[in-house]
Amino acid sequence: MKNRLLLGLASGLLVASCGSSGTFDKSSQIGADPVLPEAEQYLVPPFKVAEVVGWEEGEAPVAPAGFEVRAFASNLGGPRQMLPLDNGDVLVVETKGPGLEDPLRPKDFMMGWAMSMAHGSSGGEAPPTNQITLLRDADGNGIPEMRSVLVDDLFSPFGIAYADGTLYVANTDAIVTYPFSPGQTHITAPPHVLTQLPGGPIDHHWTKDLALGPDGTKLFASVGSNSNITENGKEAEKGRAAIWEIDRQTGAAREFATGLRNPNGLTFYPGSDTLWTVVNERDELGPNLVPDYMTSVRPGGFYGWPYSYYGQHVDRRVQPQRPDLVARAIKPDYALSSHVAPLGLTFYTGGSFPEAYEGGAFIGEHGSWDRDHFNGYKVVFVPFADDGKPNGMAQDFLTGFLTGDGSTHGRPVGVAVDRTGALLVADDAGGTVWRVTPRGRTGGGNNPAQDRS
Repeated sequence: MKNRLLLGLASGLLVASCGSSGTFDKSSQIGADPVLPEAEQYLVPPFKVAEVVGWEEGEAPVAPAGFEVRAFASNLGGPRQMLPLDNGDVLVVETKGPGLEDPLRPKDFMMGWAMSMAHGSSGGEAPPTNQITLLRDADGNGIPEMRSVLVDDLFSPFGIAYADGTLYVANTDAIVTYPFSPGQTHITAPPHVLTQLPGGPIDHHWTKDLALGPDGTKLFASVGSNSNITENGKEAEKGRAAIWEIDRQTGAAREFATGLRNPNGLTFYPGSDTLWTVVNERDELGPNLVPDYMTSVRPGGFYGWPYSYYGQHVDRRVQPQRPDLVARAIKPDYALSSHVAPLGLTFYTGGSFPEAYEGGAFIGEHGSWDRDHFNGYKVVFVPFADDGKPNGMAQDFLTGFLTGDGSTHGRPVGVAVDRTGALLVADDAGGTVWRVTPRGRTGGGNNPAQDRS
């Protein structure tokens, strides 16, 4: 109760000097051509934090009619990304930030404290974290027969991939590898560093996502910016706000695309060599700027950060200006609305959902903190056309995280499809992996569309 009162006081003080976003039509910022209002500047930006209260027995998020939601695993230590394997095992990355902070700005003390509350536990002893947990569901009924710690002692891990007997883990400062065979329940071998990634001493956007390229020779890693708009200096941004391409054998790395403030959810569109990502855009231009987005990623493409947003809309706060870079900034494919904080993305090819979901994108929206009305805190679905492009409005798919009284049960992050075609959703604040299936089809063994063994 004390924390909730303090959060309310802090949020109220911070919002008091700002205009309300309550009358703005958030749906106008969803799709290929979002409405972009005039930028606003604040001494203290809009701010509203949802205290995490967790899930009581019998509570769960809400899916559309015809689906049911059950906890696949609970009491996890910050689950964020997942890797379903063909034998029914699901690897869950449990993580927490490295605790490396930005240099102190006048507003950072209050904001930092409040954000720690938004990521806090719902009470009780905190479970272990910075590890990968293996959940074995060999019969595909949605009830794991066993649970074991596959790897521990990791450094703020996030992304995970597997290929040819090797497990790849993106820690916040390096991609490390382990020898691994599906069916194995614990790894004893020490990690091998494949390539270093930008880490501390400041590590503002610390999550580093990971995807395996379609031909199996390359890995792709996301590296977020080290600030909102380079206030920590250009040197702190070296190699950041980018997606890296890494040779899987040698570790040789290059920047694949740049100007992406905080990309996550790396995944290739099924049957193609087109990489997609979701991106958290910049803050402190107002509650309705700038829309976070989902986009395909062009090799060598520049997406604007920090000099412009959503194509060639110049951010006047950034000095010196770079009109040469703004002129080639690529407009993203699909806006998701402002400050929804997307962190997870997967395309559905599972075969057990209704046909309307096939080929579309599920997106985990972690939820806003920098506007006066909550936005995100849900999983949305974006339909795609046969040409591999978004085709229609985003639809709420998994909701019920917000309680309605200013708090939240949890916050969705990673999304993945298991071998039965069920959708898995990692809820880091709620410490749970949720499993969504068509009603009456909670299990069912192998799904041929997902059986790649």
